[in-house]
Amino acid sequence: MKASLKDNTASFSFVLPALLIFLVFYVYPFFYSFVLSLTDYSLIGKFNFKNSFVGLQNFKDLLVDIDWWKSFYNAGFITFFALTFQNILALLLALAVDKVIRMRKFYRVVFFILPVLSEIIIGLLMKQFMLSEPTGRDVLNNILNNIGLGFMAQDWIAGHNVRLITALVHCWKGFGWAFVILLAGLQSIPDQLYEAARIDGANTWQQFCKITMPLLMPVSTLVMVLTILGTMQAFAMILALNQGAGGETTVPVMIIYNHLGTGQAGLACAEGLILGAILVVVSFTMFYVSKIIREKYGVVPN
Repeated sequence: MKASLKDNTASFSFVLPALLIFLVFYVYPFFYSFVLSLTDYSLIGKFNFKNSFVGLQNFKDLLVDIDWWKSFYNAGFITFFALTFQNILALLLALAVDKVIRMRKFYRVVFFILPVLSEIIIGLLMKQFMLSEPTGRDVLNNILNNIGLGFMAQDWIAGHNVRLITALVHCWKGFGWAFVILLAGLQSIPDQLYEAARIDGANTWQQFCKITMPLLMPVSTLVMVLTILGTMQAFAMILALNQGAGGETTVPVMIIYNHLGTGQAGLACAEGLILGAILVVVSFTMFYVSKIIREKYGVVPN
């Protein structure tokens, strides 16, 4: 029996608010950004597409902009550490907590505190922790001196290791949410599978390779995609920590922010579209690779 017009209208009314929000805050800004990317509009005065139209010139300029592509290298460097060090640490902690019967909720709360905190707060706190006086408190160097490791003291904010330090701070800030997602994925795997594997003589490593990792692949892919999207768009924490460290930790979003601040709206929109396109391609690639792996292990049908 077909639904009446009244029923269809009532059903659509529930979807309409979300649809309007999506159109106003996502679809319209995207198309408006594309229009601006074809102009040299400076945010001063009334926008006139005909007078400010420059075609694809902004995109051509970005192809030869060394600073723009260096910012991708910086973001890629931080993303590499997030995908490896951060997510491996999160997985190890999730595996450990998954074996704990008591206090699981306590560990979830403790490890999820950092992701809840503002990136600005984390950046400013770590800046005070590592920066020398009078701007900072130089806590880290004082600790190293007190325990006899003074030879390791250095300028952590702007020294030659600043890119690595920034990556580690980002990982420290973000591993909590990866831990929570991976722990939820581990707890969704039936215990009967492990019991059957133990009866068949499988050791712990074989159980991990043949059961845990294949069944955890959808969750792992989600974590990796979110890690890439979040890290490539990192901005606030780096800005608060070292403000780009003279280009050594400048990331794409920081360049977009700087160009908007100087009135180069067209160029900034072009940069945003390029960054978005790259992230979309990477995300779909990750999901495609995940699907192939899951089909190989029989997690999803061929």
